[in-house]
Amino acid sequence: MEELSVGSRVDHPRYGEGIVSKNNLTAYEIFFERGGKMEITKRNTDLSVLTKNEGAPKSGISIHEIEKVMSYVLDKYASLNEVVPLGEKWVGGTMLLQPANKSLQPKEIPVEVFFHKIVMLRDRLRVLEQNINSHSILTDEEKVDLQQYITRIYGSLTTFNILFSEKEHYFVGAKTK
Repeated sequence: MEELSVGSRVDHPRYGEGIVSKNNLTAYEIFFERGGKMEITKRNTDLSVLTKNEGAPKSGISIHEIEKVMSYVLDKYASLNEVVPLGEKWVGGTMLLQPANKSLQPKEIPVEVFFHKIVMLRDRLRVLEQNINSHSILTDEEKVDLQQYITRIYGSLTTFNILFSEKEHYFVGAKTK
């Protein structure tokens, strides 16, 4: 028997007429007049087709559609972070934070760890920007005001541009004319 679409009408000798409500990998979920909701394997030979629903997709959703939805959700919640390379001269390097008080211990941090935190900060600022721009209650004026704060934050972070391998990843603040 060929693949059935959701909405197709079928007949079963025991359960009577029914309508396919789900098309799973190996079985159909069917609502029967006499049997209620039943799952019937696709190999079941007792099932006969009364009418096929030609317009409906054979299964609920395609892999391509799932990939699109997953990409959108992961991107929206910053789980698809862009790979941002650290400048070569910094790879394997460390940062030394030396307190003015010589009796205190200095703090050494791998540059890669610090850089990762800077990139995460940038990604979260971008998500904040997106959330502000798509906010349904904020007025355009309020959105512009908040956006200006974010632009100033980017400007404050331009000091860290020396860590980036590529200029396209640099922080950019307000541009002066």
